[in-house]
Amino acid sequence: QVQLVESGGGLVQAGGSLRLSCAASTRTFTEYFMGWFRQAPGKEREFVAATGRSGRTTYYGDSVKGRFAISRDNAKNTVYLQMYSLKPEDTAVYYCAAGSSVIQYHRYESYNYWGQGTQVTVSS
Repeated sequence: QVQLVESGGGLVQAGGSLRLSCAASTRTFTEYFMGWFRQAPGKEREFVAATGRSGRTTYYGDSVKGRFAISRDNAKNTVYLQMYSLKPEDTAVYYCAAGSSVIQYHRYESYNYWGQGTQVTVSS
């Protein structure tokens, strides 16, 4: 069982930056592929970013490519999502996810564990 706790969400003006953190309670953090998804009201859960077990490989959704950066610190059991040039359409609840056997990293069904989510609101 893995517990994930996100933090770092909040209210920011368009063009601003935020960094989300996700702390995992597990002794085997390096066995998990980590991802970030988001969900806005009335919309489906959307893939944002993912990283492999070592952190050397990263993947991004088209809507955030070039603006967001995912990273992980395996010594701290933590994955980060640095968000730059935020837009009002980035407003959503952001979820951290962990998967032990992820093949399709962009599909939420690939992940076994989820955090409770953190709200990000971008004002225009």
